[in-house]
Amino acid sequence: MKKIVLYIFMGTCLMVTAQSKEERANSYFEDFKFDKAIELYSDLAAEKKRPSLDVIQRLADSYFNMNRYQEAVKWYEKLYLIKGKDVGEGNIIKLVQSLKASMQIDRADELLREFYTDEKRLNMMLAQKKHLDSTLTQKEKYEVVNQAFNSAKSDFGPMFFNDGLIFASARDTIKSNGELYPWNKQPYLDLYITRPSDASYVPEKYLENLESSYHDATLTFSWDGQTVYFTRNYLKKKNKLSANEEGLSNMQILRGTISNNELINVTSLSFNSKDYSCGHPALSPDGRHLYFTSNMPGGYGESDIYVVDLNNDGEVLSDPMNLGPAINTRGREMFPFINGDVLYFSSDSHYGLGGLDIFGSVISSKTDYSLPLNLGKPLNSNMDDFSFIREDEKGNGYFASNRAGGKGDDDIYRFEKVKATDCLEYSGYVLNQQTGQPIAEANIELKNTVDELIVVHRTDALGYFNITLPCNKKNTIVFSKAGYSKETIVIETGENPEAPSVDNKIYLTPFDSLVEKEGDVEKIRVNPIYFEYDKSDITARAEIELDKVLFAMEKFPDIKIKIESHTDSRGTDKYNLELSDDRAKSTRRYLLSKGIDADRIESANGYGEYRLKNECSNGVKCSDQKHLENRRSNFIIVSKKADEKPYAKK
Repeated sequence: MKKIVLYIFMGTCLMVTAQSKEERANSYFEDFKFDKAIELYSDLAAEKKRPSLDVIQRLADSYFNMNRYQEAVKWYEKLYLIKGKDVGEGNIIKLVQSLKASMQIDRADELLREFYTDEKRLNMMLAQKKHLDSTLTQKEKYEVVNQAFNSAKSDFGPMFFNDGLIFASARDTIKSNGELYPWNKQPYLDLYITRPSDASYVPEKYLENLESSYHDATLTFSWDGQTVYFTRNYLKKKNKLSANEEGLSNMQILRGTISNNELINVTSLSFNSKDYSCGHPALSPDGRHLYFTSNMPGGYGESDIYVVDLNNDGEVLSDPMNLGPAINTRGREMFPFINGDVLYFSSDSHYGLGGLDIFGSVISSKTDYSLPLNLGKPLNSNMDDFSFIREDEKGNGYFASNRAGGKGDDDIYRFEKVKATDCLEYSGYVLNQQTGQPIAEANIELKNTVDELIVVHRTDALGYFNITLPCNKKNTIVFSKAGYSKETIVIETGENPEAPSVDNKIYLTPFDSLVEKEGDVEKIRVNPIYFEYDKSDITARAEIELDKVLFAMEKFPDIKIKIESHTDSRGTDKYNLELSDDRAKSTRRYLLSKGIDADRIESANGYGEYRLKNECSNGVKCSDQKHLENRRSNFIIVSKKADEKPYAKK
């Protein structure tokens, strides 16, 4: 991605035969002819067992500038071995990026920890690393597609315009009489317009009267599309490059008005200077702030991002303000783009995957930015990824990259959100309803709409669970454990991911808390059920106790019961037998009316006074309390599961 360097060298130096090999190599290096410089520097390095630090430095930089990262690693490592931490942060940054581009991630991380003693800076990079590592374990959120309009040359810097896309390209081999940009030996850049939705559309030059013989690139529009800001070299009359005293033609940002498909009223912005470069303009959504890239004096690194205020006419109201160390580093920060309250930009020095990576930072104010976070794969790769833009509504967009598999030096890629398959992270704790204590190894079954089991999870030692629910589904989640009740919840998800649902508490009722035993018989625990004298109708007081039976049968849907009703000995034996039987069957009807299946009640019988619990039989004088012990209804559990044999009858 050589064209992103913000200046151009006018090759006016004459080479003379008296120059030494190193002098000739330096001339090639300074003229951005890095391939030729590498040949000579490599010869110099081979001729001496200990080549000079200058040769090692420039050989490393030449390889780096040519994107030949594996070779760059070798020479930056030599510098680090010789100079240690005195090698400087700039070289460390390039070595780290070269290592990552060469997929030597562990060595790159080791180097960062060795070099950065500034705890704040190290913690910032470690926080970025933690975030990036977490994204790499997740499913990729985007699908990227190389665009049909890319050429064999450099194509980058996309920008939305009406229903089309404007981008910078070096595809025009006729421009400037065939003169090539020495850095990458490609034609100078022009702006083109295309319609990505039409694969057969051939890109056309954008605004013919905008074109110069050198670089025209990276632009942004006002909200109404009438004002354009774009990047161009400094030019003299007759469309010739204007160079400074060092032979450099820096870049500037120009503003113009579009009228009748022509560019008019072109002016250079007030902060431009021939002594440094400014480029990659980006307007805030309200049009009041212009962000751009510059290597002006006083910055933090090789290139920084700045912002200026604009008036309603798009004129500059303030001096450039550096976005500060939250955004800018000792390396390269470039290609800003604002979407909503997020600043997107590319950097080779925040923690990334290699080369330039795309980052996002939330704008709290013009002076306050959140920690830049790497957008992860597939938007970023181990090579250069940059000039990111995205749509307001759907969040899809474009970016450029020189990653493997492209058509040219740099290609433009379309990215679209992958339709989500997972929509909701649902987590919490399974607890004992009686004690509030966690239930370890509880089952969590996720089922679909036809009750088919999809997956089973289990809680950990603290009763914690974490599951992910698919999109567009009616998700049934069943919580259970042997000896506890089952709890079922239903959660419907939509098309798009939602914020995680955390700290949910699911309570399971222990079976033992609802039952009691009499010898070998297990029955549902209830207090005496009261009926009116000489009646079998269910009273309000009786409902309170019967609802306990109902609760137990609902919480434990596998249990089956039999109902036994008993009286005391007062009254005739026949009368008591009939009354108790009526009460048992009335109780059964009540449970059935509340939704209990009939096959879950094996029988409902009255036993009158034939199964007294104490001595109070006919003719025995007893207190009312003693007689009360015999007036009872039992709900005896005959099985707990469908395949379980009934308990022994008594």
